[in-house]
Amino acid sequence: MNKSELKEFLDEKVVLYNNPNFIETDPIQIPHKFSLKEDIEIAGFLVATIAWGNRKSIINNGNKLMGLMGNSPYDFVMDFSEKNSGILSNFVHRTFNAADLIYFIKALQNIYQNHGGLEKVFANHTNEDSLQTAIHHFKKIFFELPHLSRSEKHISDPLKNSAAKRINMFLRWMVRNDAKGVDFGLWQSISPSQLSCPLDVHSGNVARKLKLLIRKQNDAKALAELDLSLRKFDARDPVKYDFALFGLGAFERF
Repeated sequence: MNKSELKEFLDEKVVLYNNPNFIETDPIQIPHKFSLKEDIEIAGFLVATIAWGNRKSIINNGNKLMGLMGNSPYDFVMDFSEKNSGILSNFVHRTFNAADLIYFIKALQNIYQNHGGLEKVFANHTNEDSLQTAIHHFKKIFFELPHLSRSEKHISDPLKNSAAKRINMFLRWMVRNDAKGVDFGLWQSISPSQLSCPLDVHSGNVARKLKLLIRKQNDAKALAELDLSLRKFDARDPVKYDFALFGLGAFERF
């Protein structure tokens, strides 16, 4: 396929997968249970944090986590103290355990109380081309409280050559307004043009087969290469092609 044929092919796949039916089998269904901005942000962030492994397990544990938080994640975060940490003591998703979760709740509380909320932390450190530096600064702020070093592995740092798939997915959810009811478009202070594709095994493999990506590792350098390719197709909304790449890999075994 030449460039125009490839763009047409991918645009068709975006239409196929970027619609409400996608929500039914995706972790994004968890934040879709809420209407308050802060509830959506916190639910989305926590679910994105545990979004690795079996999708059914991610969704089940995401629902379990929301239940532990009384299905009011913002109120739970803002009212949280050590005396009610026992509520979370049995939560675990793969290597993300209760100790990690308790710190994450404290860190979110700190961000909303002292830094103006999640959107402001990311928006304060953006540049024109990318949000990868903003992710780096977000991680520094997130871990400014006393914490176990083990918890840091659950937030990736693009400046240490990570593709930061889960944070980029969360940012897609918050920033991109697809008018289809999938991504939320809650954060007006950040442009969809700054987003990066959540690079995982599915999107990476398909991108390589389509010659959109040459680098073999799914790391920050590969993400920059894929970003460049996708921006040539749509500079204003490049990560809409995440739906195409992921759908082709996960659902069509392309």
